[in-house]
Amino acid sequence: MDALKIICPNGHLGFAPLRTESFQLGVEAGPDVIAADSGSDDVGPVPLGSDTSTSPEAWQRHDLEHMLLAARRLGVPMIIGSAGDTGANSRVDLYVRIIRELAEKHKLAPFKLGYFYSEVDKERVRAGLESGVQGLDGYADLTEEELDATDRIVAVAGAHPYMKLLEAGAEVIIGGRSSDAAVFAAAALHHGFDADHAYYLGKVLECASFCAEPYGGKETVMGEIRRDGVLVTAMHPDQRCTIASVAGHAMYERSNPYEEYFAGGRLDMSNCVYEQLTEKTTRITGSRFEPAARIRVKLEGAGKVGERFIGLCGIRDPYTIANLDRVIGWAREQVQARFGDSGYELHYNVYGRDGVMGALEPERDFQPQEVGVVVQGVAPTAEMAEELTLIGLRQMFYARLPDVKGTAGSVAFPLDEVVQASPAYRWTLNHTIAVDDPLELFPTHLINVGA
Repeated sequence: MDALKIICPNGHLGFAPLRTESFQLGVEAGPDVIAADSGSDDVGPVPLGSDTSTSPEAWQRHDLEHMLLAARRLGVPMIIGSAGDTGANSRVDLYVRIIRELAEKHKLAPFKLGYFYSEVDKERVRAGLESGVQGLDGYADLTEEELDATDRIVAVAGAHPYMKLLEAGAEVIIGGRSSDAAVFAAAALHHGFDADHAYYLGKVLECASFCAEPYGGKETVMGEIRRDGVLVTAMHPDQRCTIASVAGHAMYERSNPYEEYFAGGRLDMSNCVYEQLTEKTTRITGSRFEPAARIRVKLEGAGKVGERFIGLCGIRDPYTIANLDRVIGWAREQVQARFGDSGYELHYNVYGRDGVMGALEPERDFQPQEVGVVVQGVAPTAEMAEELTLIGLRQMFYARLPDVKGTAGSVAFPLDEVVQASPAYRWTLNHTIAVDDPLELFPTHLINVGA
C-alpha cells in the first residue's frame, strides 16, 4: 500500500457519544480502518479499582454500534483499545458481549472478532520485584507493601497484540488496556509502514478532533499515512487541522512535548515539520521511532482507601470567607474529637478560592464574593464515613469566630444530608516491568461472530 487511511470518531469512546454528522463524512471518505481508544487514567483510579466503567453503557454501545455497522459495510477492520475506560478483563468481556449482541441485532454477515486481556496477577508482578519494577513520574520503585495494597493491575499494551490479531485475520478487535497511539499505529505497522510515521499517526489520532480547531469534542478526524509522512484532516465542515492545532496536540498532557514512550520504544517528535497542505489538512514529517534495547511495559494499579461520602455548602458572608481556614480548622477539630487523629480522611475543596489548584493556587489570598465548599469523608465503613462527613460539614456552621455576634447566616446548605459517593481509591502502581516477550502479558483470542 502507498497510503493507509484511518478515521477516529472519538478520543475516549463512550465518555461522551460521538458526533454522527462528522462520523458519516469520515465513513464516506473511504477509510481503510475505523479505530478509537476507549480508556484513560484521566478518570482516576476508581473505575480500575472497583472494576467498573465511568461511562454509561448506553453511550459506549452507541459508539460501538455506529463504528461496527460502518466497518462491516465498508469491509474494513474496526479496532478498539482500552475497552470500557480501564481495559480490565471485565470491560473487554463487556465489549465483546456488546459486539455479539449488535451483530445479532443487525443480522450481520459472519466475521472474526479478536480480543485480548491486559490484567496482570499480583503474583506475576511480585515475581518481578527482584529485577525491579521501576516507578514513573516520581513514583518510587514498587514495594511489597504497595503491591499488597493493590486491588487490580492492568498492563499497557503496545502495538503487538493488535498486530498479532490482524495477522490472524481479525476484522473487529477489542483491546485491553493499551497505549492510545498503539491502537492506530498497529494497523499501519501491519501494512508495512515504517515505525517513524506509524507511531506519529497514532499520536495525532488518539484524541480525535482535539488536534483540530476550533475546539469541538467527539468529532471525527482522518489520519493518512504515506511513505513520506502523515496527513491529518478534520471531517467536521467547520473544523480544520492546522499547523498550530496539530503541533499543539503533540504537546497535550506532555511533560516533554517532544517524546512519547511505548512498550518497545520512544517516539521522538523534536524534528517534526508541519505543513499546511489545504485549509483542513496538515502534513507532518520528521518524526522518529527509537526501538528500546529491552521492552518494558507500563503497569497501572489501584487500591481501595475506603468508603466515601460528600457534603456541600455555600458561604456568602465576607467575614466567614476571610476566616475560612479557621472555620475548616474548627470543623476538623470536632471530627478529631469524635474519631481521633487517624484511620480516616477528611478533605475540603473550596471552589471560588483554590478548589481546582489547591496548594498550587497562586492567587489564594484573593477574597471572593462567595465560595462553595465540597467536604469529602473517607473511612473504612460507610457508617463512619457518613458520620465524619456530617460533622465536618455541619460544624462549619457552628465555628466559633471572634467578633461574630449573630447566630445564623454564615453557611448555607443546599442539602441537609451528605451523599454517598463511589468508594475512594488511589493509584498504587505507575511503574514499568521488563518482559522478554511483548505479548507475554496480553493473551489474545479469536472467535467467529455471526451465523
